Amino acid sequence: MTIRFSVWRVSPLLFAAAVWVQSAEGPQVFAILNARIVSVSRIPIEKGTVVIRDGLIDAVGANIDPPADAWVIDGAGLTVYPGLIDALSTWGIPGAAPVATTGAMRSGSSTTPTAAVASPVSTTAPAPAISGPEDRPSNTSYLKAADQIVATDRSIAAAREAGFTTAITFPTTNIFAGQGAIFNLAGERAGGMIVSPSAGMYIAIRTGAPGIGSRTFPGSLMGVIAYIRQIYLDADHYKLANEIYASHPQGLQRPAYDRTLAAVLESPRILLPASRAVEVDRMVRLGQELKRSTVLYGGAEAWRSTELLQQAKTPVLVSLKWPERPPTADPESPDSLRVLEMRAKAPSTPGVLAKARVKFAFYSDGIANPKDVMKAVKKAIEAGLAPADAVRGTTLSAAEIYNVADRLGSIDKGKIANLVVTDGDLFQDRTKVKYVFVDGMKYEPQADSGPARKSVEGTQ
Repeated sequence: MTIRFSVWRVSPLLFAAAVWVQSAEGPQVFAILNARIVSVSRIPIEKGTVVIRDGLIDAVGANIDPPADAWVIDGAGLTVYPGLIDALSTWGIPGAAPVATTGAMRSGSSTTPTAAVASPVSTTAPAPAISGPEDRPSNTSYLKAADQIVATDRSIAAAREAGFTTAITFPTTNIFAGQGAIFNLAGERAGGMIVSPSAGMYIAIRTGAPGIGSRTFPGSLMGVIAYIRQIYLDADHYKLANEIYASHPQGLQRPAYDRTLAAVLESPRILLPASRAVEVDRMVRLGQELKRSTVLYGGAEAWRSTELLQQAKTPVLVSLKWPERPPTADPESPDSLRVLEMRAKAPSTPGVLAKARVKFAFYSDGIANPKDVMKAVKKAIEAGLAPADAVRGTTLSAAEIYNVADRLGSIDKGKIANLVVTDGDLFQDRTKVKYVFVDGMKYEPQADSGPARKSVEGTQ
């Protein structure tokens, strides 16, 4: 017997609520039969079965009989992949500032590199004077993306339609912007969507943030890097002082609470910006000096630095916003050979990193349409990246970098049931996403035209 339920959308917010209610009332056990299964963690299964039960992968293999209580999906002609992961995102945070990757060469400009500039300072009140690092300028390390995610944010549904099931989302304003969160792209409330509330500390190189300028600290690239060093020196001292006081409180003055330093210490890793080769070198060495687990983001010229990255065992988050000549560039000003080479070779970076065994993962970098993210990955494949490495870069590698590969990134028994089912190879132009499973809930992306709907169907 075939059963189908449909809920038609009137507005995005009503649709999001209706989809979740319908899914929650639908079946909790699915079996996808006779499908090609690309688990990523092992060789593909050309004809196999995936069983989903209560939000987890219950079984996967070539010779598995579907459970009697499962809703069966005929997977003949379909391919099952792990759900896609955006390794550095602002999805789910309405109005979030874009990721700030340093250097003008990020966009392929031939102008002098400049640091990212934050939103203009409000004219209603003057910014407070900043005398030094003790004032913690541009430091909101205590902000948590997990507290800012809005379950009904439109970016979540749009990303899910394209096959994304997980995002690692960060606050992105200030030098120390805050702690990222790993969350699944479906749910009624943000709390139930969180996979890990502490993914790492997002750090940007900013010399134009509110309250920071040439007359205050830090007002230069050297000053920003010195400030980052000072924060971690202060954090280590803060930790030591609290440990001493906890062991021998009598006769000692208690240390003052500092929420910025406490948050810095809570973070399991730091994310540092590096697009140009000189920035890769600088940030790798900074991470080693700080003695923190370090992840670089940007990576346009990381192909020049594979030996350093390999030796340092530093993973790279590669921006899928491939550099191009800015539309505002002066047409009378020719680009340098270095800039032209960077633009031409940036899409080859993932392939070079894969061959050098440097771990990398992709991130959307503010690309508005998630389907364009897929096109950008395809461009990397055309530039030499093996399709299998492309799949890994959008799934398991991201989970490994953030230390959640025990629950995300591949199709293995016991992991969270985040899957994307397609009618062809993932990055081919004509391939369509047929089903998306997030936490075991089934979604059917709709065509661009016509009213959108959510249906649950199968045989039982």
